[in-house]
Amino acid sequence: MTAAERQPDPEVEVRRSRRRRRTISAFREGERIVVVVPATLTDAEVADEVRAMVGRIERAEARSQPSEDDLLLRARRLSDRYLGGLADPLSVRWVDNQQSRWGSCTPGDRTIRLSSRLRGMPSWVVDYVLVHELAHLLVAGHDADFWAWVAHYPQAERAKGYLLGYSSASQMDPPPGESEDVIEG
Repeated sequence: MTAAERQPDPEVEVRRSRRRRRTISAFREGERIVVVVPATLTDAEVADEVRAMVGRIERAEARSQPSEDDLLLRARRLSDRYLGGLADPLSVRWVDNQQSRWGSCTPGDRTIRLSSRLRGMPSWVVDYVLVHELAHLLVAGHDADFWAWVAHYPQAERAKGYLLGYSSASQMDPPPGESEDVIEG
């Protein structure tokens, strides 16, 4: 792996707990990894434990993340199920350069890109973003025809609410075309 391919170190927050005696836990909180340790550990012990726990979380997440081949197969299945198989992507891949969008689609070459910020989100949310981008293979803009295609996905409204809530909690602007007035329309 080259330095350019290496993922940046995640943001880590250490929380010392006076109630903990031995146990150490770690979990994702948004884009940050939180490690909870006993307050009695030394700084060196905390550094060792943080390294170990971050490694465990990253390995578990890597095992649970679909590959690009898996994403393409998943997108084709979603197209078959909700869009009558009319949207046929050529590729679907994760990207790290989308900070204000959840996904994007280039209809001309039938490619879909999903923000890596979606990793770790519920599968029904990732499926919604895939259906949204697949619908762009059928309709370019965000007009009524486009939203009618997206509405075939039964959890569309729930997923839009989840992403809006996540964006609000993260103090992110919603992506273009995802503001509340468009969702209502």
